[in-house]
Amino acid sequence: MAVPKRKTSKSRRDKRRAQHGIEAPRLATCPTCGSPKRPHRVCPTCKTYKGRDVQPLRAPAP
Repeated sequence: MAVPKRKTSKSRRDKRRAQHGIEAPRLATCPTCGSPKRPHRVCPTCKTYKGRDVQPLRAPAP
């Protein structure tokens, strides 16, 4: 079994982990109402997708 010859230093370990940062989600503007929304998803305010009205999939909870 392969075993490291030397202990990985804290700086080397942290340099490798520097790439794992969380970035903010991308936002696009809705062409119908102009509000920000996630790309390739239904607009949460006007319920349209690519300029068409979309029915919500789930019924509202009673």
